[in-house]
This record gives sequence, C-alpha cells and structure tokens, in this order.
Amino acid sequence: MLTRYLEAAMAQAGYEHLPDGSWWGRIQGFKGLWANGPTEQDCRSELRSALEDWVLFSLNRQIPVPILDGIDLTVTDVA
Repeated sequence: MLTRYLEAAMAQAGYEHLPDGSWWGRIQGFKGLWANGPTEQDCRSELRSALEDWVLFSLNRQIPVPILDGIDLTVTDVA
C-alpha cells in the first residue's frame, strides 16, 4: 500500500527547469516537500527520497497525509 501511495504521489509531481540549469520539483498538497538537483532525473530521485521521509515522519507524528487515488494512510487505533 505504501509503494502504491508513493507512486501515486510521484505521478502528481511537477518539475521546473531553473535559470541556473538545475531542476526544482514539488508535489501539490505536500506542505514543505520539495527537492532540487542538477538534472531532472536527479531532482526526481531526490523528491522521491524526500517524499518517503515526509510520509514516514508525518505518520510517526500522527500528522494527516493527503488521500491519493483512494489510498488513505491514516493510522487508526487498533483495539
């Protein structure tokens, strides 16, 4: 489920080629999540890594993450 979520998020990523030749990327709805790199592929790789960290940190702190493609990672108490 986590892999599908990450893939759904990355499918929504946007990239911009900056004047200095580097690339900048972000995913709408993921506050504070962005990455940059010297090539678009490097930027994409950095964004994927940052996304993984962002999601795991948020879940660990019980901070809600966006629901994507019907995937809800909300942690509920199991009693």
